[in-house]
Amino acid sequence: MHTREEWDDSQQMVEAERLLKDAKRVEFKLTVRDTDRASAIDALDLDVLDAELRQVAFFDTADLKLNKAGIVVRARRMKKGGDTTVKLRPVAVDALPGKLRRSSRFSIELDAMPGTFVCSGSLTNDADNDDVKAVLEGRRPLRKLLGSKQRSFYKDHAPLGLDLDALVPFGPINTARLKFVPRKFKGRAATAELWFYPDGARLLEISAKCEPHEAFQVLAEARAMLEHHGITRQGMQETKTRKTLDYFSRLYARAS
Repeated sequence: MHTREEWDDSQQMVEAERLLKDAKRVEFKLTVRDTDRASAIDALDLDVLDAELRQVAFFDTADLKLNKAGIVVRARRMKKGGDTTVKLRPVAVDALPGKLRRSSRFSIELDAMPGTFVCSGSLTNDADNDDVKAVLEGRRPLRKLLGSKQRSFYKDHAPLGLDLDALVPFGPINTARLKFVPRKFKGRAATAELWFYPDGARLLEISAKCEPHEAFQVLAEARAMLEHHGITRQGMQETKTRKTLDYFSRLYARAS
């Protein structure tokens, strides 16, 4: 079954199909309303004991200059080892150097949420968990955490004069991440991520990845799976990145 119902505007549909040609991978995302979170966890039969614990931090200015320029700088601490990412969103794939697009460290993804989609380009490197912690504690400069290609990618797209070491950490946020195979999802794997914010707020995101040629089929299957589990797709869709940036930006504003 193939569907384009999520992108019911014809112009949006044409744009989505164009971006699918450039993407290496498609990821569908749904954030579950806070009032529905517990029921969603129960409905999906998720066991927290199976989850992987992580720490995630973003870097920006207090007034979110990077976010306004479409750039995300992120660092993660994980049991298997940390990583860093510099992401450009949205990205004009044709405008990127061919060498960068061919790099095994660079990925082009189409992130799709109900009613919207965006193509992003991400350059990722491995990082030592202790080095990430040192940056978050102010004992190590951010530029030394990133690889040379990441620093060049950042310089090419960041606002003029905004040095990496001028950015402040937004986080870390503790997260629990769990891969599972939902019923009525044709045997496909999905991921649930629960983010815990310092004020007690939480955000649950359910996502699934697929190859570009499978996008509309998986979209239909994901929709049927969510409906089967009684999980609503209504209400405000707020990404993990945006919620985290807004949360810490408000903290910096109150402290200034």
